Amino acid sequence: MDLRMMAFDSPLFSVLQHLHDAGDDSDKSVSCPSRTYARDAKAMAATAADVKESPNSYAFIVDMPGVKSGDIKVQVEDDNVMVISGERKREEEKEGAKYMRMERRVGKFMRKFALPENANTDKISAVCQDGVLTVTVEKLPPPEPKKPKTIEVKIA
Repeated sequence: MDLRMMAFDSPLFSVLQHLHDAGDDSDKSVSCPSRTYARDAKAMAATAADVKESPNSYAFIVDMPGVKSGDIKVQVEDDNVMVISGERKREEEKEGAKYMRMERRVGKFMRKFALPENANTDKISAVCQDGVLTVTVEKLPPPEPKKPKTIEVKIA
């Protein structure tokens, strides 16, 4: 339960929330995911993305605030699955400074998108500007319609 949702937003309740989230994992089986893992998986699934289709391409627009372009990877696997992954790193603490509150997400993230059949995986570009990643996938030209085949009829 998130105590902040109930208007308990003081440092004391933040510490209690952290202790509650940490829990005691010693009595759980190995196959049961920890709360931290479940929270990280939810964070990865919550990476906001928009997909737009234009006449010549598809655009995947993903919010990446605070992520350096060197920490982002765009890959195509299995010929039709585009994977956008990366890592948001915590700033190094300066001597004498300490965090009073930490709310921004850090850690690894990943999104997978199944590409349509007419996506040209050889023509993909990615640009990250102002914390927004835009991946453009060009479309393949439509196949030319097959012309009817004329068969000559011979007289026997």
